[in-house]
Amino acid sequence: MNLSNAMFDVIKHDLEALEEELLVAAESPVEIVQEIGTHLVTAGGKRIRPALCLLAAHGGPGFELKRLLPLAAALELIHTASLVHDDVIDEAGTRRGVPTANAKWGNQISILSGDYIFAQAFRLVTREDYGNYIYHRLAELVGDLSSGEIIQNRQVYMASKDEKDYYSRIQKKTADFLEICCELGCIVSGMSPEDTKRMAEYGHCIGMAFQITDDLLDIEQTEAKIGKPAGNDIRQGIVTLPVIRALKESPDSEELEAIVTDSGMTEDMVTRAIEIVKASGGVEFAKEKADEYLERARKALPESMPEDIREAFLLVADFIGERDF
Repeated sequence: MNLSNAMFDVIKHDLEALEEELLVAAESPVEIVQEIGTHLVTAGGKRIRPALCLLAAHGGPGFELKRLLPLAAALELIHTASLVHDDVIDEAGTRRGVPTANAKWGNQISILSGDYIFAQAFRLVTREDYGNYIYHRLAELVGDLSSGEIIQNRQVYMASKDEKDYYSRIQKKTADFLEICCELGCIVSGMSPEDTKRMAEYGHCIGMAFQITDDLLDIEQTEAKIGKPAGNDIRQGIVTLPVIRALKESPDSEELEAIVTDSGMTEDMVTRAIEIVKASGGVEFAKEKADEYLERARKALPESMPEDIREAFLLVADFIGERDF
């Protein structure tokens, strides 16, 4: 499902132009590079990052699609490139129900393809004079994405019970990204510094909620629903918020700890771990935390924002709270 359905109707034509921009960005005189690039940008995805940037820009007085489009497309390309690298690290065979680049072309070509997509993103933003602050924030974003993954990979198969570590990790992996999308869209369209700060807070909060929800889906849903194997985080030794809660509260916490720290865990062990997490109240606890972030996001929206744009941002928050894929 593409988020342009209903909640982003107000920017429907902007998102159509975005798709064209992404296809152009995937072009290359090298046939295999163009094949992979086209596969990556057409493999689905919710487009939430560029959509948030465009939507936020509509809230400012100086919206101009031609000026915003390279930035919005670059944000999606940065996300796409980071996923290519993640899939290599995770040895993932599918994403969104579609074969990953590493499954189709191997790890070496995939890593280089991800690098190419990163380069295309930064090439795009040079089309407009956005100013040093925006270029700095984009570079900072890529650095935070990388450091977030490094932190996560250093903690695999460790039964951490520290919620603060978890929140710090998902901030770097997801929340900082959505915060930047909202912030930069506001800056380019000339929104006031005060309202831009509030929109950055909105982006941060829905980013935290989005990642918590994503981690919940890994526990609750099936591969057919979410496009990747259920329990994949547990399988990879990644401890998420519902698991942290179960490690603290479950009477079977010792058994769960033995499973999540075992790099050779079987599918039966993964299934058992999910059972323990669900029985512990870990799912409900994580849902409550996600809902708290979403309420903070709703309250952060500036009063000066046009009503149709404000309503779209509220719908995004509702979608994140209710999504099941």
